[in-house]
Amino acid sequence: MMADGPDEPTIDIVDPNRLSATGLAALTDWAFSNDGAMLAYAISYGGSDWQEIRIRDINTATDYPETIRWAKSEDEVPFSNIAWHPHGSGFFYSRYPSPDTVDPRDRYRHCQVYWHQVNTPQDTDALIFERPDDPELNFVPIVTEDGRYLVLLVWNGLSYRHRIYYRTLDSTGEFIRLLDRADARYDFLGNSGEAFYFGTNAGAPRGRVVRIELGRPTPDQWQEIIPEQPNPILRTEMFNGRLIVVTVHDAHHHLSVFGMDGVHLDTIPLPDIGTVSDIVADPVTDGMYFRFGSPLVPTTLFSYDFAAKELKTWYEHQVPFEFDAYATRQLFFPASDGTRLPMTLIHKTGLRLDGTNPLILHGYGGFNVSLTPSFDTSRLLWLENGGVFVIANLRGGSEYGDEWHEAGKLQNKQTVFDDYIAAAEWLIRENYTSSERLVIDGESNGGLLVSACMLQRPDLFAGVICSIPVTDMLRYHKHTIGWHWIPEYGNAESDPDQFATLYSYSPLHNVENDTPYPPILVTTADGDDRVVPGHAMKFVATLQASARGDSGPVLLRVQTDTGHGIGKSMSKQIQLDRDIHVFTMNVCGISTNDGYSE
Repeated sequence: MMADGPDEPTIDIVDPNRLSATGLAALTDWAFSNDGAMLAYAISYGGSDWQEIRIRDINTATDYPETIRWAKSEDEVPFSNIAWHPHGSGFFYSRYPSPDTVDPRDRYRHCQVYWHQVNTPQDTDALIFERPDDPELNFVPIVTEDGRYLVLLVWNGLSYRHRIYYRTLDSTGEFIRLLDRADARYDFLGNSGEAFYFGTNAGAPRGRVVRIELGRPTPDQWQEIIPEQPNPILRTEMFNGRLIVVTVHDAHHHLSVFGMDGVHLDTIPLPDIGTVSDIVADPVTDGMYFRFGSPLVPTTLFSYDFAAKELKTWYEHQVPFEFDAYATRQLFFPASDGTRLPMTLIHKTGLRLDGTNPLILHGYGGFNVSLTPSFDTSRLLWLENGGVFVIANLRGGSEYGDEWHEAGKLQNKQTVFDDYIAAAEWLIRENYTSSERLVIDGESNGGLLVSACMLQRPDLFAGVICSIPVTDMLRYHKHTIGWHWIPEYGNAESDPDQFATLYSYSPLHNVENDTPYPPILVTTADGDDRVVPGHAMKFVATLQASARGDSGPVLLRVQTDTGHGIGKSMSKQIQLDRDIHVFTMNVCGISTNDGYSE
């Protein structure tokens, strides 16, 4: 939507609900030209990570005839980007080969950067950069705000180690490899002339901000602008002559403002322990906008005036729910090795610690992802029915910096499972719940988490919600983009030690015939081109084949016309949430009073 001012009415620019008669089109990315006259926007169909890019003339509300294909999108991963030229004549973007031109195994390799001229067909786009010598590299084009440089963020798999190439914007010469060792994370923040600013963990496991002069790029010549903080720096934005820094403190976000010289200017007060997202500059005033949400604060858009140091609510969702009757608390529990781990609890006020509360324990523990408290409408139904919802922060994420991530990946993956089991045991020991009313919940890498923990401690749980899981740890890298995860999990084919580690916890390979398992609902989607449905299907088939008479039901739910999660339509999400809640309430003995529990 577009508005002429903060208090002016909005006008629709793109409504994805009108792009498909089935309602299965989703808006996954967008970028405006510098003058605001054109919008390049990406659409995903049926939940696929593949997307099509179209271009809309804002003034006429019509699209140009071309459609750009073979670009890709994924949560938290910079596969593709739309980088407009300052003159608005076109943009740079990255894409993959047309499927009919490569072996199916290479469909997710051979990334290339192209230039697209508006109002021309895609097959006339100019190839800007490729690395045929290293087909597993991926490139994200970025045009600097001053229009001087074209920067490429280069990455390979989810190792979180980047390279940075650049050249002047309209040059046809070779790209200069400013940072080419792939030794650390380098998030390009912006430039001031020939000085580039980066958020990096090079020499700083909890992150820092550095300034690199193009003429003096060696690490001994970098200028440290913001040093490593006690709290890990999650991300940094640079605009309006300031650095906006999001840090993670005990698994929730803090928001601070620094000058370009690194001087701390302000800490912005947030309304609760929660999550900051989508920080953007206000193009009119000296300020910014950002989104914030927490378990009991619906996602709200705030504005912040730098000069007045004033925070205002700009837009908030009206949710018909009695939030005052509920509480959010953060507690800490000991891991099996004594490490202090945080968890967030959401429940009705006046919770009785008598061991009878139905409780969902949610976890992830991997890929350097901080599981910070955020708002989820579907969770309110669980709370209304007396349920407790708990988010456990496990090693493998980024809640406490690189060491925290390293402690839960590759040969250390069992640590994540041990942390999760310790969280469940602590909740039972402290009388928040009991094993008869405790359900574990995770999706994707979290699906691996809950399936592995169910097999290792089947006595501990009343039920398992295992969504879009990775379960075949010996072959995961052979399907779609699974090879991107090798830096996180390892490769059973190429390394005997990694084979032994993966085999020791791989859910598909650790189902036992003589063990009664709790009820489990495994969900997947036929259009999931990230974690293929075969993971869920093979795991369920193995569980069903080995089931004893006293095992709980093993249920497989396959959703059609959707994928791993990105772009899932509202109706599909509601159907999925409904079935998960019915399953969870059933295994915990909660009556829904509507017939579904039957």
